[in-house]
Amino acid sequence: MEIKLTYTTPDREVLQKLQKALGCHPIIARLLADKGFTTADEARFFLNPDYSRLSSPFELKDMDKAVDRIYTAVSNKEKILIFGDFDADGITATAMLYQFFSLVEADLSWYVPHRTKEGYSLQLPHIEMAVSMDVDLIITVDCGICSHEAVEAAAREDIDVIITDHHEPDTAIPKAFAVINPKQADCEANLEYLAGVGVAFYLIMGMRKVFRDKGVWEQFAEPKLSEYLDLFTIGTIGDMVPLVQDNRVLCVAGMKRIRMGLRPALVSMARTSRVDMDKLDSDDISFKIVPRLNAAGRISHARICVSHLTCPAPAQTETTAALLDELNRKRQLIEKEIVEEIERRIANDPSILDNRLVVLWDSKWEASVLGIAASRLARKYVCPVVLLNSKDDIAKGSCRSINQINIHEVLSEIRDLLETFGGHAMAAGLSIRKENLSRLKPALTKILDLVCTEKDFQPVRKIDAVIEITDITPELVRQIDMLRPFGTGNPEPVFLLENIWVASSIIIGGCHRKMTLKDQSGEHQVEALHFNLSDTTCLPEFFPKLIVKLKADRFKLNRVQVIVQDL
Repeated sequence: MEIKLTYTTPDREVLQKLQKALGCHPIIARLLADKGFTTADEARFFLNPDYSRLSSPFELKDMDKAVDRIYTAVSNKEKILIFGDFDADGITATAMLYQFFSLVEADLSWYVPHRTKEGYSLQLPHIEMAVSMDVDLIITVDCGICSHEAVEAAAREDIDVIITDHHEPDTAIPKAFAVINPKQADCEANLEYLAGVGVAFYLIMGMRKVFRDKGVWEQFAEPKLSEYLDLFTIGTIGDMVPLVQDNRVLCVAGMKRIRMGLRPALVSMARTSRVDMDKLDSDDISFKIVPRLNAAGRISHARICVSHLTCPAPAQTETTAALLDELNRKRQLIEKEIVEEIERRIANDPSILDNRLVVLWDSKWEASVLGIAASRLARKYVCPVVLLNSKDDIAKGSCRSINQINIHEVLSEIRDLLETFGGHAMAAGLSIRKENLSRLKPALTKILDLVCTEKDFQPVRKIDAVIEITDITPELVRQIDMLRPFGTGNPEPVFLLENIWVASSIIIGGCHRKMTLKDQSGEHQVEALHFNLSDTTCLPEFFPKLIVKLKADRFKLNRVQVIVQDL
């Protein structure tokens, strides 16, 4: 399927004004204007953010109730249980709250459920567990917004529940003591972009102030918020929420904190991931650190990671980092086998792709990796993908979406067919009775036909600027790096080169092409890499269009790496 290229067209007057005021490269002015910045002040703050414009935590609905209840619990030595989720977002949020509460010597424990055996979020058996532990207060992180029955059961046992979450809420909100979720309809904080770890961070901001007002820090050393920004950054980038506004401010500071190497767990993980800690960037977090944290919950148990992130002993974190590395390799192998099996099914039965929707299930598939497999297939076939494990009476699985198709809203339209569902616009989990599996694709297809048009299924690639080889300089790349960290809501710039010849090329590592590219005159050349070619036998010597990203060479000073994205 041909990829549609879309181009930005910022206002010329705004471009000139930004370039003059900032003294930046014209391409940088174009990128800033495309992000909606029309004044130099806005652009400068984006390039060099500080804490001066952070939102107040008390703008979040129920924040005041939550922090007052927590203060009472800490003061009275009530038993507090932090209940987290098993992905990188929930893991970092759990570790963050545990680290904060430990400072004030709270009567504290934490719990992360087993992904396969227990499933997602706070459930009735967890309340039974809390009762057996004499828990007085449960604080959920990155979960709980749909845990109606569990919250009601906790109330019957005289256990208060404070929910902190960022997932899409139901029409009804659980009747917890306090619910902090910026996606609630009556929450006016305008912080909908926060991840679960972001909501937990704002809870810490609120608690730190209340503890200061109540004199708690006269007894204990008051922590700096910066101490939690490494965890905030990993959870935020890992959950692929928009890196805008407060998220960007805190992630910029968090990246600096990570590079300082102050958390032994992250130093150990960088070493096993073969990442230079001093040069670690958002790509390294997305593709090296986060997958290893997630692998524990998918293959073993996520509690490994909470203990790892809060461990002060480098020798112990080295051992755990090696274990996470091995679990990630196992996860990759399982995922690869599932994707290859699905590819074979599609090759044998192309009707699987009918209605621009893939819905498949198998009793042998490992449910914990189906989300990753679905992501790969959704990108390849440019359609929503739903994959389920059908071993038990209740099939459980994951779905991933594309473009602007909100899969959570689609699932909400067939809620009567499902046992449970939850998640975000682009990614969700679901469960359904095995006998209803055959009804799932027709039901989803009916909704998609109503809400989608042809263009929703067309692969689109946004081009930030058309450039010449002569534009590719170390100075341009240095200025591009000022836009980091990249991620959802702040994607890495993508450029288009036109009419490019290959002066020379070699294949390295069996499937990567290293090229020297030249323009029509032949006077200007640049080195480029094209990774993971599926065919190394028919290699073009001329490209009418070439989509690329520009990076600084990590191994050679003042050298630019051109990374080919598409042909």
